[in-house]
Amino acid sequence: MTDTTSATSPRAPSNPLSTWFATCPRGIETLLADELTALGAEVTGTTVAGVHFNGSQEMAYRTILWSRLANRIIRLLTRVGGVDTGEQLRKASAGVDWAMELPDRASIAVDFHGTWKDIRHTFFGAQTVKDGIVEAMFEEGRNKPTVDGKGADLRIYAHLHNGYITLGIDLVGRSLHQRGYRPDIAHAPLKENLAAALLMRADWPARAARGESLVDPMCGSGTLLIEAALMAADIAPQALCEQFACRHWGRHDERIWTALREEMEQRAIAGRRQVTARLFGRDYSPQAISAARANAMRAGIPALIEFEGASVAELTCPEGATAGW
Repeated sequence: MTDTTSATSPRAPSNPLSTWFATCPRGIETLLADELTALGAEVTGTTVAGVHFNGSQEMAYRTILWSRLANRIIRLLTRVGGVDTGEQLRKASAGVDWAMELPDRASIAVDFHGTWKDIRHTFFGAQTVKDGIVEAMFEEGRNKPTVDGKGADLRIYAHLHNGYITLGIDLVGRSLHQRGYRPDIAHAPLKENLAAALLMRADWPARAARGESLVDPMCGSGTLLIEAALMAADIAPQALCEQFACRHWGRHDERIWTALREEMEQRAIAGRRQVTARLFGRDYSPQAISAARANAMRAGIPALIEFEGASVAELTCPEGATAGW
């Protein structure tokens, strides 16, 4: 089909827009796609460091609470092509029904990624998208949002690539790899969602269900073992976190959110009682062992992991570990 749209105006994309987009570390997109499918999402495609998917609002909320692999969950709003200039970017941004997405007087920040033709700086891109949002809100007779780079109620996702601008709202407001149990970090920390990816690659959830053991001889601050314990006990990765941007979203449904939080808490209570897997952590550093114990305590699973100061050279099969550890 020939594109007859004027070169001076943004044009609609040729492919349909997915409802949601989950970002993740590079290399685990397939694992994330499988996880999202298990959570009830309809995966529509993967890209570098992300997965597109469709599903209900309840499913998206469940993903925020239960995804062990994602960094952010974005509510996609539009994808527009033919965006080569700042003016075209502003028009594309103003074309979104922001009045339905942003509560009155909400504070926002624009996270702009990418460059293209006349749009060469991310700061300029972010400022232009903000101008479009303000214009759209003004047209609806709404108060303009305030801009707060650090403590915004909602963060606007803006990604420009090859003349296509994709706009959405980050419903988390921070990276989901931050679980809330790890303020004490040893040297060379492993991000929580990367630890979860390693465990999933090793089929740990099934192994834990069979009562197998896991030994980490250089456990550091305990991230791998804590993630393993959370999986074994059916505890959501966001169980400790209270602050989520979705609760400031204009379309937020507190009834759904509350029900999912209650379900999450009940599953954790039942899951802790059913754990039969044994987890053992060793590290030569006393500081690392101290941090690991403190992190496990904050995560609510101190009884599920046995920590001990020891070097790798002294490693033997821990008493009580299953064969094949």
